[in-house]
Amino acid sequence: MGESTNITWHESGVTKQDRRKKSGHHSFILWFTGLSGSGKSTIANAVAHRLFQEGINEYVLDGDNIRFGLNKNLGFSTEDRTENIRRIGEVSKLFVDSGQVVLTAFISPFIEDRKQVREIVEENEFVEVYIDCNLEECERRDPKGLYQKARAGEIKDFTGISSPYEAPENPEITVHSDQYSVEECVDQIVAYLKNENFI
Repeated sequence: MGESTNITWHESGVTKQDRRKKSGHHSFILWFTGLSGSGKSTIANAVAHRLFQEGINEYVLDGDNIRFGLNKNLGFSTEDRTENIRRIGEVSKLFVDSGQVVLTAFISPFIEDRKQVREIVEENEFVEVYIDCNLEECERRDPKGLYQKARAGEIKDFTGISSPYEAPENPEITVHSDQYSVEECVDQIVAYLKNENFI
């Protein structure tokens, strides 16, 4: 893919700060990362529901859902995974600019890819949420039957089996979904956001 040329950035007449003022809250990315089966989508959606109940404008971008549309032309090679996350980062930035809280639930296995998303937004606009769940428990859950297929060699480049997962080194939030219920994980995340004045 070549880079676009002959283009000019147009500033909006309504600023991010204007939109935040109208929304009545900060806008930022809640970036959920973890192994398949760790509970990222479930917890992200539960957090979104809690935020919605509290009057916060929110939206969830889910890994599988995005691959039905925006990223349906991407596979699971290292290069495609990087491009997948780059695109999600850019879309997430648009949500932040619009004054909303965007929750993203993607395995996003590589530290460098997550770092690049953090770097395209401003300070205090990226909150990394590590859904820490041991591989054995993820395999036991295996909600989509993917680990079984990966172990059988039917899926290549599967994170945690034939492709690496690089756990966050310094995430803003870590919740242990193999030790706590979904509701308890939500409580921990929301408590952090309130303590740090994100909401």
